[in-house]
Amino acid sequence: MSDDTFLRGDFWSGTLFTGRWESTDSVCEVTEPATGETLGRIGMASPEQIGVAAAAAARAQRGWAEAAYEQRAQVLRKAAQLAERYSGEIAEWIVRESGSTRLKAGFEASISAKVLHEAAALPSRSTGEVLPSTPGRLSLARRRPLGVVGVISPFNFPLYLAIRAVAPALALGNAVVLKPDPRTAVCGGLVIARLFELAGLPEGVLHVLPGDGAAGAALTADPNVAMIQFTGSTAAGRKVGEAASKHLKKVSLELGGKNSLIVLDDADLDLAIANTAWGVYLHQGQICMSAGRVLVQRGIYDEFLTRLTAKARSLKVGDPAKEEVAIGPLINAVQRDNAARVVEQAVAAGAKVETGGSFTELFFQPTVLSGVTADNPAFHQEIFGPVAVVVPFDSDEDAITLANDTEYGLSMAVLSSDVGRALRLGERLRTGLLHINDQTVNDEVINPFGGVGASGNGSSIGGPANWEEFTQWQWLTVKGEAPAYPI
Repeated sequence: MSDDTFLRGDFWSGTLFTGRWESTDSVCEVTEPATGETLGRIGMASPEQIGVAAAAAARAQRGWAEAAYEQRAQVLRKAAQLAERYSGEIAEWIVRESGSTRLKAGFEASISAKVLHEAAALPSRSTGEVLPSTPGRLSLARRRPLGVVGVISPFNFPLYLAIRAVAPALALGNAVVLKPDPRTAVCGGLVIARLFELAGLPEGVLHVLPGDGAAGAALTADPNVAMIQFTGSTAAGRKVGEAASKHLKKVSLELGGKNSLIVLDDADLDLAIANTAWGVYLHQGQICMSAGRVLVQRGIYDEFLTRLTAKARSLKVGDPAKEEVAIGPLINAVQRDNAARVVEQAVAAGAKVETGGSFTELFFQPTVLSGVTADNPAFHQEIFGPVAVVVPFDSDEDAITLANDTEYGLSMAVLSSDVGRALRLGERLRTGLLHINDQTVNDEVINPFGGVGASGNGSSIGGPANWEEFTQWQWLTVKGEAPAYPI
């Protein structure tokens, strides 16, 4: 099979990847959300197939972990080179399968290649440290791979949110079973399978198995799987965490957010509008880090609301595969109807729709809500749609109270010309990610990424956190000869 084809051709149609492309009876159509067009067919894994794959991964993992560090690094480097070589084709799949704009898709393809480059450096780093001990005994603490890591990834940043776990897990000597969201299984799963196939990863070390909730439950319960890394909704994450803990697995949960972007009265309004539009409307608001609340100091609230409303009205909505647009389609009717429901409930509770609030098919108009109080559903619920919830506040203390009035704790941001003031305010925000003079949607691969509260279980992924996430400590001692104990 020539690597010149990458994903072109029918070799992946109706198949699962187990180190080779294997046909399966259960298939699912790949649908373009912007048009409803069928783009292809993916194989769907049964719980039984998950079990077979996990057992095969466990067998393959031992040899992969024992491979020379340079061999593992070389596979990751080759995968990174391939990701760059085929970035255009990969981005096109992200656009068509997930409804992403071309700007976002290009960024996602680029940052995913960066993940691979960073992961390629992991095998050659120190795996532990020498501990103090008694004379004649060598005492070491070293990091060892977990075994098989199960990765369950979402639809919104399908490639990046899968590969940011798959790549470091593989680099550190683990095998991986990836279950991508069936709605984006090509760009969020088969792309990764193809990259590592062409990069020379030994057969069986990576399995890519799209599937439904039953497949995910089987992965979470399988005795050959040592860890689950899950990215998705808080509701689903609670179930995954409960099931994984029941089976004594390590679990990493990257969940939802109701993130506050705080605009203080000394902020530059032009920059504040630009940051807000990006933080709220990027990828139609279908990002866990989206600015779910825009808290604006009362002295500038009216002007800010007027400007943001005008900005929202200017954003072009359409099919990102056919034209340059700012807003593409939502992933499916379920997500669209959820956004519409929250807007409807918000209005019933006293909010005002300044612009937007309506949709055509899966295209939801960029929306601005005002008059939202702390008891309004839109203040607390994660909308996952292109909806700006703009709330006034009086003092810095009020901003802190409003921002922390949530079960979530993923990302928050503060805009101000006084960095000291913004930092003092930020120190009291309950969040895993904090940005001063930036918006809430940020990730650079080399940073630890994770939330608190309902946004996660306190774990992080990325940068220095990858060693903690995908390995475990082993204490090793060595003596010249066994001691003669007195019993």
